Amino acid sequence: MQFVSSQDLKSFGLIPELIGRLPVVSFLNPLDHSALRKILTEPKNALVKQYKKLFEMENIELEFKDGALDFIVEKAMDFKLGARGLRSICEAIVNDAMFEMPSDKTTDRLVINRAYAEEKFNKSHYSKLKVA
Repeated sequence: MQFVSSQDLKSFGLIPELIGRLPVVSFLNPLDHSALRKILTEPKNALVKQYKKLFEMENIELEFKDGALDFIVEKAMDFKLGARGLRSICEAIVNDAMFEMPSDKTTDRLVINRAYAEEKFNKSHYSKLKVA
């Protein structure tokens, strides 16, 4: 797969008119566990930071444990969703709390560990997807 040619693209069904407009043909390696984990936590606008900020607006402290982050990355890899799938998985885990906690003034902190993440994910419709 390292050496992709224009002929390979044609055999996969791309029309020659489109292939001729591609000046460079290349391939990308799939993201590994550590790369997805970095995408989830490190950039300035990382998903974890976005969710913390959203909860902070409602005066709720949000914390993701390492086990929960590993679970999110594992599911993205299992379903071959890549970096774009991280948001959907996070949304499935955090969605209920985002809507229930601001009106329920009994707690001001949410800790998401692996058990919580698994429970919420398994209740979501994403758990019904087939593992690729």
